[in-house]
Order: sequence, then structure tokens, then C-alpha cells
Amino acid sequence: MRTILKELVADTPGVVQMRYHRRKSLVIRAENGRISTLSSSLLSGTGVRVHRAGVWGFSSTSDMSRKKIAEALREAIAAAAAARGGSGADVRFACDPATGVFTVAAERPFSRIPLEEKLALVRTIEEKMRRVGGTIVSTSVSYAEMEDEKIIVTSDGADAEYRDAKMDFRANAVAADGNEMEFGTVMLGATGGWGDLFRRVRPEDVPERAVRKAMDKLGAPVPAGGMSTVILHPSLVGLLAHEAIGHTVEADFVLAGSIVKDKIGEKVAGEKISLVDDPLCDRDPSGAGVLLVDDEGTRPKKAVIIERGVLRGFLHDAETAAHFHVENTGNARAFTYRDEPVIRMRNTYLLPGEDTVEAMIASTENGLYLKDFGMGGQADANAEFMFDVGEARKIEHGKITAMLKGVTISGQAFEVLSSVDMVGNDFLLDSGAGYCGKHQPAKVDAGGPHIRCRMMIGGKL
Repeated sequence: MRTILKELVADTPGVVQMRYHRRKSLVIRAENGRISTLSSSLLSGTGVRVHRAGVWGFSSTSDMSRKKIAEALREAIAAAAAARGGSGADVRFACDPATGVFTVAAERPFSRIPLEEKLALVRTIEEKMRRVGGTIVSTSVSYAEMEDEKIIVTSDGADAEYRDAKMDFRANAVAADGNEMEFGTVMLGATGGWGDLFRRVRPEDVPERAVRKAMDKLGAPVPAGGMSTVILHPSLVGLLAHEAIGHTVEADFVLAGSIVKDKIGEKVAGEKISLVDDPLCDRDPSGAGVLLVDDEGTRPKKAVIIERGVLRGFLHDAETAAHFHVENTGNARAFTYRDEPVIRMRNTYLLPGEDTVEAMIASTENGLYLKDFGMGGQADANAEFMFDVGEARKIEHGKITAMLKGVTISGQAFEVLSSVDMVGNDFLLDSGAGYCGKHQPAKVDAGGPHIRCRMMIGGKL
């Protein structure tokens, strides 16, 4: 396959990107005492991308013969020509081509774990949650894995083989008492192997965590709405960093007019705030957003977004980096061979500060401690957001006290980050379960330290 791609690229003038992709997937799900899903799938094919006269042409095929791949190449060339772009000439894009073999590190690769062991884990955790009984009325556990193999060859000199492996795990418990219903969820995501998925939470501790979250919210009060001092757990720091900030600095959104357009070099957050998007985080190399080669064949680089409160850069692919005359950060990603690469985040996080979490809590006279994403929310190109909170507790006289329910947070993300007065010295990537959606799914992660800030709380009026 590699030889075919190299020959076709070499014989085609201009900018050409060819990407072979093979993916093996497994999904296991148990619900209320039965296995509801046990499925495996395999897809493979080649995506072909050609740049002509200012526009891209794209085609793909699941037929691995040289004839069909060459046909897809001709279709991509024809598509670009038909679009008749405005520049009239090809351009030299910004790239750092990857060459060689790239494989993610893995503690106990999941491909070596017997299906029976994975199935037994899902069954056991779901059964333990169900055994609690009482107010627990529904339980579900799911496990999913993806093993990817890619060969990426481009006219810019990329010649890379990339092997990636990502996993998801979710346990959900529903507690009910009369007309009231509450949810408790544990979500894990990782790149690597079986040991990486459970690197922070032991499997045997998952059932208690999920059911306790659900049960503790039954009968809990709803807080008064209004501005409040809050301490955000890294799970919500990551949500803010990704959804409310990260999307605004994706260069394609910047060109479309996001709020940060023309703000490079300006102060956009408190000086305690530094934010990066990282293809391989030193503090947690098993983050779900690990990316060793992007889907344009570029070696990804850490992107500094905010440095001590000042906006320093955007997230780029080869084309936008050339447009802005900056280094390509390698953020071009495609979910399958049928998808064109688009600019996506990887591991997006705030850098730790100097405050201990204990000091942060102890110095808060009256506020809220907020943790985990709840059941929904949204953010827009103006960095305005509204999110449901999964777990909320009061802070009274420097101590975490009673559980609350029905808590939402909202505001303008840059204003919230400008209000930060304490940044923890801890660190956690905690947003690796599930997918980010932007035309197509992508595995990402996000997090950082605890932070203390001010934001609007939704509750009783």
C-alpha cells in the first residue's frame, strides 16, 4: 500500500495528500442486567486530497487496488478543477513532514486483552451498581475501543506510518425517589492500553463513585441563582478550555470571524492564566487527545494559545498556517478515510499555578465547589457558554459542605478567566470520554488545575 501511494503522489504535480486508514473497533454495553451491545467492526480505505487553483478536491475509496486509488485521485483533481478557486495558482503550504513509524505508548495493549476479560469487567461493574438497590433504578456500563493504522504520503515529503489506540469507559447510575430522578456518571478516556484507561481510577471503585453521585443528589437543595465565587475541578476547567476557548482559536473559525480575530498580542485573561493545546502532554502522556502525526502528514507541535493572560496563537493546519505566516501546529484531523482533515484540538489545558487546592478552599468564605459535566450545554463563537454541572457542593467558611443539584454555569469565557485569582498546583486531564463534534467526531482531552473564579450560577430565582 505504501508503495502505491508513493508512486501516485510522485506522478501527480502540485499539492497531493494520500491517507490509507484501517480501523478496528469494539463496543460492549450492559444495561440493567443484560448485555445490550457486543459489536466489532473493521473499516479500511484511502482518502485522496488535491489542491488546485485555491481549492481542495477530495475523494475516497474502500477498494485497495492501485486502479481504484488512481481513479479516486483523478476524481479529486476533477473536483478541485470544477470548483475553480480564486487564487489561480497552487501555493506552498506550511508543513513539517513526518517520516518513519509512529506508535503510541501502551500499558497492556487492549489488543492483547481477551474479549472475555473486557466483557467480564463490564458485567461486574454494572452488576455491582445494580446490587445497591433502594433508590438505584437503572444502571448501564459501556466500553469502547478503536485501533487505528494509517499510512500518510504527501507531495510535501510526508511518508509516515501511524499506529494509534484509544478507549472509552462509562458507568451510569440513575437514582429515583418519588418524582425526583438524579444521575451519577463516571467517564474515562485514554490513549494507549488497558492500564492507561484505569490509570487514575481502579475498576473496583467505579460502582461506588457512580451510585454515590446519583444518590447524594436526591433531596439536595437547588442553590440561589446569581454571581458566585466558584472553585472549578479540572473536569470543568477542561470543559471551559475546550468548548468555550478552544473552538474560538481554531484558525478556520478565526477566518470565519470568531471573537479572537485580530486579538493576537492582546490581554484576554488574567495573568495567572496560560493555555496550550498539546499533541502529547508530558504531565499525562495517556490523554485521549494524543496525536503523533496529523492527517496532513505533519509533525504536531504544542500550540501556546494564552501566555500569562495574553493571546499568543491559534490552532492551524498547513493552509491556515501559510495564510497567517506562522508555524503549522499540526491540528489537521480526520475521523476516517472518508473524511477530509479539518482543524481540531488535541489535549487542551491550563498550566498549573502555585496555589494548593486546600488553600483555595480554606480561603473561600462562601462559594461553590463544582465538578464534572452534567447532562448538556453549549458554547458559541463569542466564547459565551452555558453548561450543566454534574456535581456541586457548597463552600462555607472554608469547608466543603452540602451537596446541591440543578446547578448550571454560564458566562463569557474570557471574562471568567479574567476573574481567576487562584490557580492550583495540581493537574488532571479529565475530558477524554466521548467525542468532540465539528463536522465529524474527534477524540480529544482537556483539563488543567483547579481554579477559583467568578461566574453566573443558574438555580432558584
